[in-house]
Amino acid sequence: MQPLSPVALHVLVALAGGSRHGYAIAQEVARVSGGAVRMGPGTLYGSLQRLQDAGLIAEAAPPADADGAHAERRRYYELTSLGVRALRVDAQRLAHALTMIEQRLGPDAAG
Repeated sequence: MQPLSPVALHVLVALAGGSRHGYAIAQEVARVSGGAVRMGPGTLYGSLQRLQDAGLIAEAAPPADADGAHAERRRYYELTSLGVRALRVDAQRLAHALTMIEQRLGPDAAG
């Protein structure tokens, strides 16, 4: 399995908490990254389409409590089982990379 792009990783992490519509995904990415990552519509919706084409996410039914002026037009997305697996594999890859970096830098490299 190929490593996830940073954008794909952020989107899958946002969807790990449950189904969301596009704008809510962008808000969640900004929230969990402390505002460091902000996705414009082109980046977000292009990524959603690529992730859907790859089978990592799928359209989901709107939640029962979906309301608001745009509720009927919103498209909701959720992780597929392949998406969960890809996210777990990438998390393991990143954890291993972090361990290697920490070992190479040693305790005196903090700063």
